[in-house]
Amino acid sequence: MKNIIIGALAFLASCAAAQAQSWTGKASYYRGRGRMTCAHRSLPFGTQVRVTNLSNNRSAVLVVNDRGPYINGRIIDVSTGAADILGFRRAGLARVTFEPGAD
Repeated sequence: MKNIIIGALAFLASCAAAQAQSWTGKASYYRGRGRMTCAHRSLPFGTQVRVTNLSNNRSAVLVVNDRGPYINGRIIDVSTGAADILGFRRAGLARVTFEPGAD
């Protein structure tokens, strides 16, 4: 029982550390399930993130529901609907910043 509690506390601490970070880099889009969703390599499913397109300052709050991106140099994949709102679907890629724990 003690090991389970210690493991749970370690997991919660790692989630809190991940949510305190912000990332800047390239985003792409994919045909994901849901309009306002995204894929990230390590954030827990259900985490809300605010993604901001640095070229036009458009932002959206998305929910992590998938894993990815799997292409080097990309930090997040967003759904096609989110790419429309962020204004980069036609371009295919955008330089973005995002941080977990968005409202």
